[in-house]
Amino acid sequence: MTSQTKMHLSTRIVQVSLFIAAAIALFGGTLQMYLGEPETTPRLDNVHRFMAGIYFSMGIICFWSALTIRKQDTLVYLIAFGIGFAALGRLISISIVGLPEPSAVWIGYLVPEILLPMILIIANRISLRNSSR
Repeated sequence: MTSQTKMHLSTRIVQVSLFIAAAIALFGGTLQMYLGEPETTPRLDNVHRFMAGIYFSMGIICFWSALTIRKQDTLVYLIAFGIGFAALGRLISISIVGLPEPSAVWIGYLVPEILLPMILIIANRISLRNSSR
C-alpha cells in the first residue's frame, strides 16, 4: 500500500465520518427544533429549541467540512472536540438523572458520539501525516 493510497483512505474515512456527523446533526437538529420539549416549562422548551438550532448548524459545518476535506485540518479536530463534549454532556446527564427510556435508543445516540471523535482524530492525524510526506 503506497503513501498515496493511505492518504486517500484516511482522508476518505474523515470525510465519511463528517458526512455521518452532518446527517445526525441535521436530522436531529431539525427534529428537535420541530418537537421542542413541550412536556416541560416554557424556559426549558426555549433552551431546547435554541440548542436544536446549534445542533443543526453543527450539521452544516460538518457537511461543508466534508465537502472541502482536502482544505481542512484544525477544523476537523474542533468538530471532534464538539462531538466529544456532546457525548460527555449525555454521560453526565445519564449519571445524574439516569438513562431515558427506551434505553436502547439513547445508547444508540451515545455510541456514535463516543466513537466519531476518536475516528476523526485518528484518521485526520494519519491523513495530515501522509499529506506532509
